[in-house]
Amino acid sequence: MIAFIKGCVVSYTTDSVVLDHNGMGWQISYPHCDKISLNQEITIHTYMHISENDMSLYGFESDQEKQLFLRLISVKGLGPKTAMNMLGRAGSSSIIQAIETGDVAALKKMPGIGAKSASQIVLDLKGRLVTTEIHSTDHPASAYPAEIADALEGLKNLGYKGNELTAVGNMLKEKPGLSVGEYVRLGLQYLSRLQKGGR
Repeated sequence: MIAFIKGCVVSYTTDSVVLDHNGMGWQISYPHCDKISLNQEITIHTYMHISENDMSLYGFESDQEKQLFLRLISVKGLGPKTAMNMLGRAGSSSIIQAIETGDVAALKKMPGIGAKSASQIVLDLKGRLVTTEIHSTDHPASAYPAEIADALEGLKNLGYKGNELTAVGNMLKEKPGLSVGEYVRLGLQYLSRLQKGGR
């Protein structure tokens, strides 16, 4: 299986890119074409989807985004094109926040998602998107209570870093006595507000 491709951007559309890698052109469905330019060298994490009538490459900015995509397509009735459209329109953080908070209304606003699909996504994935089993003794999370430390480690696994985690940790310390899942949901809500320029 092709885990990633590093190459030069030969051409791109609104939802796909062609990379030149060692003289071979790879056409990849990609949700972030607005962030690339011609002749730029980039690395795209990939997933190859093979069905009876099709073989396609889907690309992602990070392995975390790829893992979310794989979780989405594990939901019954949700195909790779719909999952890719969700990532392109809403972004990983918004999707994860909607799932973890059970916000069916927000999921229904995403392309290709109806009420039944939105409910199924929450049913299948809520509480399963964040891995909290990894502990790091040199990570700032070690300075927090166990539940907050686990939540921060989970957010780290989703791609959040440094100052973002510190800000979340300081905010969560003001809300003692919650579960890991509740801390994760609060953290995602807080990070979403930060990205939008609010508090």
